[in-house]
Parts: sequence; C-alpha cells; structure tokens
Amino acid sequence: MLSDANSSLAKSCWVVSDGRRGIENQPLGLAEAVAEKLAAQGVTLEIGKVIARKDGFVTLPGNDSPDLWLGCGRAAVGLVRKHRRIFPDCFYAYVQDPRTRYRDFDLIIAPSHDRLRRENAVSMIGSPNRIRATMLSEGAAQFSEKLATLEAPRVAVLIGGDSKRFKLDKRITKYLLQRLGEMLDHGNQLMITVSRRTPAATRKALAARFGADERVWYFDGADEQAGDNPYFAFLAAADWILVTEESTNMLVEAAGCGKPVYVLPMAGQPGKFSGLHSALEGSGRVRPYLGQLDSWSCPPLDETSRISELLLERWLPTLTAQTGDPSP
Repeated sequence: MLSDANSSLAKSCWVVSDGRRGIENQPLGLAEAVAEKLAAQGVTLEIGKVIARKDGFVTLPGNDSPDLWLGCGRAAVGLVRKHRRIFPDCFYAYVQDPRTRYRDFDLIIAPSHDRLRRENAVSMIGSPNRIRATMLSEGAAQFSEKLATLEAPRVAVLIGGDSKRFKLDKRITKYLLQRLGEMLDHGNQLMITVSRRTPAATRKALAARFGADERVWYFDGADEQAGDNPYFAFLAAADWILVTEESTNMLVEAAGCGKPVYVLPMAGQPGKFSGLHSALEGSGRVRPYLGQLDSWSCPPLDETSRISELLLERWLPTLTAQTGDPSP
C-alpha cells in the first residue's frame, strides 16, 4: 500500500505493442485493472499507448516519463532494452512469454499453459483482458438501440481464424453455417463477429447466409477503426457465448463474463493450448459445443484482477525506494 504521503501522486503507465487489438488489449486490460486499484488509494494512473509499427516507426504518448511499462508482442520485446536505458527507474512488465531477454523485465506474466518457470515470472489462466462490469455495461448502452431489435435468447458467436495450430477451412466454415442455422431454427437470435484472422471465404459465406437476416447482427469489422465495434455489447447482451477454440483472448474474455461459454472446433491440433481448454473446462465455465445450448451458473473468471494485485506487490516497493516512503 502507498502511504498517506504518497496518496496524491499521479503515476504514468506506458502500454507497449504493435497496435493490433488482440495484442494491445492484454497489457491495456492489465493497466486498467492496476489503475482501478491505485484509484482506491487516491493515486491516478495515466495510461498512454506506445505503438511500434513494422516499418520501425514508434508512436509515443504524451506522458513522456513512465513509472510503469507494460508490453506484449515482439514489438515490445524489441523496445524494452532501449527504454530501460532511458527510463532506468521505471518498472517493466511483459505479458506472455517473451522467449528472449528475460532479464530485461522486472515481471513476466505468462499463460500457465506455456509452463514458464523463472524467478521473475508468474502464471495465469490465459491472458489479461479488459472485461469488467463497467466495460460491458458501457458497451451495452452504446449499442442499446440495435440490441433492442434482437429478441432473447441471444447467442454471441466469436469467430477467429487461422493460426499456427488451427485452420478455419471449408469444412469448418460449413460446420459453422450449419450450427448457427440450427440455433436460429430453435428460436435464438445471433450476434456474430469475426476477427482479422478470419479467412475472406468464411466472411463471405457468413455474410451471404446471415447478413440480411433480421434475427442476426453480423459484424465484419468494417467500422472498427471508427470506434464502432460492438464486441463488448455482444458479450453483455448474450445469454450464451460461443468461441472458436484457437483464440486464447476471446475464450478468456468470454469466461470473464460469468455466462455459459461453448467452444467451437477448428481444424488442427491444440498442442499446449489443450492446457488452457482443460483449465477453463475444469473450472466449469466452458464446455465443448455438442449441438445443444444448456444453462448453468458460473462465476466470472477474473485472473486480470488477481495478476494486477501481484504486479502491485512487485511494483510498489520500488516506488517506496524511490520516494523514501518507509511504508511497505
């Protein structure tokens, strides 16, 4: 805890990534959770984004001297050593297994299925995310008029795409079209969203089958840059959430909503990700989809909050050393 002498301090956090939403949201969600806990102590955490593009150009935030640095992705690994030289008093944390330069980080937050064992590493189920009650309610409020056109029960369908281990091929696309059609036949209404990794052929097939159906809200990401992504609204309004099995982020985000979550199969082998699936299924939050929607109660998965506490336990003593505050 910070002492009363430090309670009015404002701190600065840099969230470092290549700007892709799936990468950026992991450290950003963690930063927001840390900010909430510091706010309870009267401390403001200003969050700025550092975006490192593939061409080497780096965009820096206005808060030009970070106290906390949270990174994810290869772009962040490439910047940490340079930033440590410029800001030696900053606390550096990384989300995921960096696979190199382990000593450059004060804390590494790795998925438990990566089985990373180092003194400066902690593990969690999946990855940090931005799912909180306030975020869901804000998303639902933003899109309340559109959501009102869909009658309950509603099913949110989160479709990913090709990865190193999985493929969304023609067979899986045909399976998805069949299963989603069956849900409509049974009186459900659908909220479908795809990702940047979703193959063009799958997008086209989904749009052709469901794009004009009044019982379906199909979002293909076209308005994402304008800030009109209904992702959080879908999660908030859903009675069930279905997620393709390759996406760690979407599975963990869905499990954080406290609603029944089903996994949709992909072509390929899960490998180490079977550990994530087992952990989520073992906790009672996630089940494989076998053609029927059942209801069950489950507490939200809140690993982000737990990890933010661990981060503060590591970071706050370094602030104490810098300020001379004798409190723990």
